[in-house]
Amino acid sequence: MKNLRFLTDVAALLAGLVLVGACAEPPEPNDAVPFSAGAPRPNVVLILADDLGYSDIGSYGGEIRTPHLDLLAAQGLRFSQFYNAGRCCPTRAALLTGRYAHEAGVGRMVSPVGSEITAGAYQGFLAREVPTIAESLRTSGYGTYLSGKWHVGERSEHWPSRRGFDRTFSLISGASSYWEILREGNPMVRQMSRDGEPWEPTEDFYMTDAFTQAAVEQLQHHQRERPDAPFFLYLAYTAPHWPLHAPEEDIARYDGRYDAGWEALRRERWQRLQAMHLFPAEMPQIERPASVPAWKDVEDKDRWSDLMEVYAAMVDRMDQGIGRVLDQLDAMGVAEDTLVIFLSDNGACAESIANRGLDDPSAALGGRGSYVAYREPWAWASNTPLRLYKQWQHEGGIRTPLIARWPAGSSRPGQIENRVGHVVDLGATLLELAGASSVGLPGESLAPQFEAPSEAGRDGLLYWEHIGHRAVRDGPYKLAWDRLVGRWELYDIEADPAEMRDLAAEDPERVETLAAAWREWAESVGVAVL
Repeated sequence: MKNLRFLTDVAALLAGLVLVGACAEPPEPNDAVPFSAGAPRPNVVLILADDLGYSDIGSYGGEIRTPHLDLLAAQGLRFSQFYNAGRCCPTRAALLTGRYAHEAGVGRMVSPVGSEITAGAYQGFLAREVPTIAESLRTSGYGTYLSGKWHVGERSEHWPSRRGFDRTFSLISGASSYWEILREGNPMVRQMSRDGEPWEPTEDFYMTDAFTQAAVEQLQHHQRERPDAPFFLYLAYTAPHWPLHAPEEDIARYDGRYDAGWEALRRERWQRLQAMHLFPAEMPQIERPASVPAWKDVEDKDRWSDLMEVYAAMVDRMDQGIGRVLDQLDAMGVAEDTLVIFLSDNGACAESIANRGLDDPSAALGGRGSYVAYREPWAWASNTPLRLYKQWQHEGGIRTPLIARWPAGSSRPGQIENRVGHVVDLGATLLELAGASSVGLPGESLAPQFEAPSEAGRDGLLYWEHIGHRAVRDGPYKLAWDRLVGRWELYDIEADPAEMRDLAAEDPERVETLAAAWREWAESVGVAVL
């Protein structure tokens, strides 16, 4: 593609996106606090992957073919210590509001359409009194567009067309078949919408391609209708979330690639991560968990390696789509002035969906009728070198790749940013860049990292809670609670990102101080389990 010819461009950072003011109404343009005097406001393309492991893409140690994401990394910044909220709904709520998910009403997951609404931190849809990014940016003169997974409000009054997006093409619900939308009576029935109206897939439908095509069309629409206005595009892929579905030509590209097994893949990725200097060279390494069998003892190796081949093909196809979006920015002549951000909503997913009764054993793996996940052994490799998975608040659940490219606004192409960041920071960052107020938001702007690496740590602590798992980070230290273990664990994340050395017994005073801070935060945002 055209973009591959630009590999040495000047470009850049960011970390941005999301939005929202602390007030009940979107901020007014006259509240603006510009990033720098006379600086133009960037266009923004925010790309969110679903269930992507930390080391799945090339620029974070992966072997999967991701040339367009790797191009963005070469032209922008890679954050080594960036965090999401550990699961799809809470991360999306934080991303779309600039607030912790509980403050936005999505402390757990979405609530079903027919369920009784209980207002508060677990109501299961974005709170009306909390403005979304799109609402704030639209008030500031941006064109606002969404293509992809919504998953922060099932009822029609909570759809994206009601929350500030000018044009939308969305999967309203969560995980879905990539080849079709399952109908009523199926345990995975889903709904899609275009511009606020129900939408049905066509015969040649493939979810990832449909999201890409809609995003390109939305950019073209903006160029025709509002060429002088900045735009915000939120492109939220479902890939590579289960079920494992991919076109045959993409699967064929990985034939035999994973025949050596998950231990070999994890060693291979760790070697590349060391060469990239994304982690301390001498950090402790995680031994294979007891729940992950040794590859030599696995009987159906062909079936297992085929699962990872389809997963890799899904990531590959997503990257191809990102390439099409980048080409469209080039065609519009706005690539230099557009901040492109990429991250994942949580870490790799260890779930099995075998008990859902959806898989047709006669269907070709990756095709219509097949309905499987790649499960814990491959998730362990996807999260190299981190511990645990999606839903947990340990590093394997919440640490994400974050790539940010903004050629016109940064002078640090290809560099690694080690400053600790969190998805709530993106709201404060984008509001500042858009010239709007971020007063009252919990995040800290990442804008200074555009021009220079961070010399100091963040001013405040970071917090997490999801289904009883919890964590708080203060400088190099992180306190984490696994609800299955039932006690606080303390780690020096700077030296031990894999969370292998629990320091709780050695430093009980720090444990109590951080636990008290977490409890205070939890009470302030409405966490149910204190």
